[in-house]
Amino acid sequence: MKQKLCRKILTKWLGFSIDVTEAQPDKFIIALAPHTSNWDFIIGILYCRAMGFKCDFMMKKSWFFWPLGPLMRHLGGIPVERNKKMSLTDQMAKHAKEAEQFHLCITPEGTRKAVTEWKKGFYYIALKAELPILLYALDYKKKLISCKKTIIPNGNVEEQIAEIKEYFKDVKGKIPKNFAV
Repeated sequence: MKQKLCRKILTKWLGFSIDVTEAQPDKFIIALAPHTSNWDFIIGILYCRAMGFKCDFMMKKSWFFWPLGPLMRHLGGIPVERNKKMSLTDQMAKHAKEAEQFHLCITPEGTRKAVTEWKKGFYYIALKAELPILLYALDYKKKLISCKKTIIPNGNVEEQIAEIKEYFKDVKGKIPKNFAV
């Protein structure tokens, strides 16, 4: 019931279409871009529920206040203190290796504002845990959710981050001026 309702809201009411050609293994990281609006979160949750899977996400700790905190955790939220240097990538990679299933969605920009220097934590988690990175584009202009490329991290960080940015360069976020590659 929930799955059908989420699909109806996403595709019929909001008008998004879905074009996903990449397979989803038991463990993966989704790099979702662009991230320009809080609507991206809602669309992402609807998509995952419509497709029948749960995907955890990392979000700044300040969003986990009462009464939102329990809801965010239920939806898969992992609170992160962005101002502290922690071995979060090591912790997440260890958790991914030990888990039977691991689905984590991260927005590489790390914020809804335009930034040219993307966060690399998603890449390092995938590299350390030996997980594929599925590139999911959320294009508001085309009303399209797509995933047509998977990156297998090989340690050549700068080259692969440039490849990831290139994949997203023509995608239009809800607030286009807030997206830069």
